[in-house]
Amino acid sequence: MIHSYGWSERLQQQFEPFAARGLTPGRVTVQQRGLYRLATEAGELSAEVSGRFAHEAGEAGYPVTGDWVACATRPEEGAATIHALLPRRSLFVRKAAGPGQPTAQAVAANVDLAFLVMSLNADLNPRRLERYLAVAWESGAQPVVVLTKADACDDVWGAVAEVEAVAVGADVHAVSALSGEGLEDLSVRLRPGETAVLLGSSGVGKSTLVNALAGRDLMATAAIREHDARGRHTTTHRELVLLPSGALLLDTPGMRELGLWDAEAGLEATFGDLERQIGALAAECRYRNCGHRSEPGCAVRLAVEEGRLDEARWKGWVKLQRELAHLERKEDQIAREAHRRQWIAISKANRAEMRRRGRENEG
Repeated sequence: MIHSYGWSERLQQQFEPFAARGLTPGRVTVQQRGLYRLATEAGELSAEVSGRFAHEAGEAGYPVTGDWVACATRPEEGAATIHALLPRRSLFVRKAAGPGQPTAQAVAANVDLAFLVMSLNADLNPRRLERYLAVAWESGAQPVVVLTKADACDDVWGAVAEVEAVAVGADVHAVSALSGEGLEDLSVRLRPGETAVLLGSSGVGKSTLVNALAGRDLMATAAIREHDARGRHTTTHRELVLLPSGALLLDTPGMRELGLWDAEAGLEATFGDLERQIGALAAECRYRNCGHRSEPGCAVRLAVEEGRLDEARWKGWVKLQRELAHLERKEDQIAREAHRRQWIAISKANRAEMRRRGRENEG
């Protein structure tokens, strides 16, 4: 069974130390609130992580959908206990949504292709796409932009051209699950044993796309709202689906927020053409350390004003750069605070020890 889910000779070699411990390989097909479903040679099993694993795992160290794990199986119970993760080939990580200290949240692992899904309606947003592209490139997977609901768009090729100008290095496909337009070209990208993940916001048609590619209804779907072209969450967890072609497709819940996390390489891949333009223009700036904000004689700002540099992409790049810089500063602040607390604790322990020794000497 595991060979259908991408098990390979390379993974077999990596698993040898775990096999020596009597453990069994499995792939996470569903992740939902600390509970997992695994594909194993003993069939599908429900699983939890071991107590030791839970104690030692970091924020991004818990298994996610797509992970290969080493587990102790109890087939008669339909259950297993996860003891270790195998090395990941690729990993999607985002900044966890919500207030508080920044933490990394793993989304999907061991993915070959990232289908970045956007709808050809009012939801089409090049700036949001840049964010998804940065995360996809950073993960190690190959991004592919999928524009859904082509049947509802009056100017499909105009929209494709607009997206291609942003998605440098990534293929762009316009598809319609209703009419079947573009699905065959997209299906060709899905090769047996390889894994693709679908990423996008609610209502863009990810679950409908899964059903169309599978040739049957595997995922619940819902219509978008007419007044704002947005949709509801129909996928509530991450699930890895085996398609008739032998390829694997990972559907994910719609993301209201996709915060960047350690995505410098991803930004460079997404904005490489823009950064090269900026680099050439920066040599003409009046000041060597020009920040390209409001400094006089800034050649970059002049190029934006004259239309020689795309203003929208420039603003998107600046916004994402600032977001990463803010995250790094916050992480540094948290690290410094943790270091300070550690030394306060050490200092208190040292003073307590000195007082204890003083009392012993007095006695």
